[in-house]
Amino acid sequence: MKRFHVHVGVADLDASIAFYSGLFGAEPTVTKADYAKWMLEDPRINFAISCKDRAAKGIEHIGLQVESAGELAEVYGRLANAKGPVIEEGATTCCYAKSEKSWIADPDGVIWEAFLTEGESTVYGESPDFAPLASAHASDTACCAPKVAAPAAKAGCC
Repeated sequence: MKRFHVHVGVADLDASIAFYSGLFGAEPTVTKADYAKWMLEDPRINFAISCKDRAAKGIEHIGLQVESAGELAEVYGRLANAKGPVIEEGATTCCYAKSEKSWIADPDGVIWEAFLTEGESTVYGESPDFAPLASAHASDTACCAPKVAAPAAKAGCC
């Protein structure tokens, strides 16, 4: 069964842990000096917060976490059907977890990841070069989501 994933950048980790613990009625399942995660069943979500980049506040990226290689192959097929550029990161370490993952951005630059967690890590991890996902609306401040160059100015509105 798939699990929805949301990663939010926060300014004050302790205050945010207190807030979200109250909101969810549960303590985080993972807590680090710069990161916390709730693996909730109701709603079924992997909700993470971090203060890796003090400038990055708000939703950093969203995604789908799967429980098996078969589900991951299914979701990877959906990424291909979405017709956007896909970054196939493969085996990686991110957010204190070892995962197999790929990334895609929607037409407005919202970054999505599809991943299978395969174990824990003692380090936060690194991000690959996600420039191929860049769009005029993509964020350049997300933690383990694509770091993209600022888009060139466009003429006109909207």
